[in-house]
Amino acid sequence: MRLRFLTWRGGPLLAAVLLSTSLCSQQRSPSAKDPSAHEIAQRVDRHYNQLHSLEAAFTESYEGLGMQRTESGTLTLAKPGRMRWDYSSPPGKLFLLDGKYAWFYLKGDPQVQRMDAKELDDLRSPLRFLLGHTELEKEIVTLSLTSAPGGRFTLSGQPKGPGNSPDKRVSRLSLTVTADGTIVAIEIEEADGALTRFTFTGEAPNVPIPAGAFRFTPPPGVPVVDAAPPV
Repeated sequence: MRLRFLTWRGGPLLAAVLLSTSLCSQQRSPSAKDPSAHEIAQRVDRHYNQLHSLEAAFTESYEGLGMQRTESGTLTLAKPGRMRWDYSSPPGKLFLLDGKYAWFYLKGDPQVQRMDAKELDDLRSPLRFLLGHTELEKEIVTLSLTSAPGGRFTLSGQPKGPGNSPDKRVSRLSLTVTADGTIVAIEIEEADGALTRFTFTGEAPNVPIPAGAFRFTPPPGVPVVDAAPPV
């Protein structure tokens, strides 16, 4: 049985909240001392290319389709191609990418959703470029730079979709980063106006990953359903 893949925008799988203000601060006039978008993108590349794993706390917020929600938990990344989002709010919610499949489960749901990682189209997907060799300027079209509070910077553009064409679903992807290239926030604006924001704190680079952290075992008696990608 194949079902249309359920994005976590609505129903029990939604991660969302009202986002009342823009992530970007007022744009500062360029000066000789201001770094360029190219320079900041390279700092992001250097920061993440030297890592083989990381762990950070996250908050995920969403506004769209008349709904508002916020959720939080712990993000763990490991190269190559592994990602785990453990939600503490709501407890028991999990998104896991094991390198081959993406798994979606919320405690108490009657089924586990599974999808081939190559077909994944999910709002957590913009972080996938960090799971390989990062080249930010090849992932985002027409990259621009603005200043952000606290000496930070915001890189904005449109992420690439299949075949290196602009992603039709996402109209804007913004990364707020520190001066050394650490990502502290991501804002995603979809073509329908929905806004999702991820904020990250307490990044721990190159942490040891417990054995089996990226292996998912369905709860006893809960069937696995292969979900079809959205059309």
